[in-house]
Amino acid sequence: MRALATSSLCDADKTILLPDPAIRAMVPEVRMAGPAVTVVAPDDHLPVLLAAGQAPPGSVLVVVNPRGARAVAGELVTAEARRSGLAGVVIDGFCRDVAGLRRMGLPVFARGSTPASGSARDPRGLDEGPVALGGVPVRPGDLVLGDDDGLAVATPDQLRAALAGAEEVERAEAAVLAGMGEGRGLAEHTNLAEHRAARAEGRDSSLRFLV
Repeated sequence: MRALATSSLCDADKTILLPDPAIRAMVPEVRMAGPAVTVVAPDDHLPVLLAAGQAPPGSVLVVVNPRGARAVAGELVTAEARRSGLAGVVIDGFCRDVAGLRRMGLPVFARGSTPASGSARDPRGLDEGPVALGGVPVRPGDLVLGDDDGLAVATPDQLRAALAGAEEVERAEAAVLAGMGEGRGLAEHTNLAEHRAARAEGRDSSLRFLV
């Protein structure tokens, strides 16, 4: 999954769920994929710190801050997540210590950053139930993927079914880019003229690659 762009998977399966794009990559040029583990952290970073040490390696820590005013993760939480072997951290809320996060390189997604940290009083750790991440339900075990384009959420079976299509999308796009690098226009690699004519006449048509 990490070898594929989220856009390719979304092209292969248009029903893949997309959290609010305001939750974006805080660390650029990374790709993330892993099963979700969930935690609720209402303006309190203690649940996130505990969960980062409890989550199994390879998982994505999905954090929901229902208050959303304070940072609930920063450099120390992310360092603990990396030490635990997590695939990444996703926060429906704010983070902080962005420069440190970028130096660390672990994928982190959030709505933005603020220097104001939450409290450290809530004793809960990992949650056992679903959460709403940017308007999208995420259940423990759902696969969460992310890159510079944003986040996607799907079941393991759904993504397995989309893999072949996503790989074909990337193969075709690479061939188109190679052809354009040799001077051939985009229209030469697609059925653009025929598709446009069909749509102008109200006929059903799909834009497709010819490679």
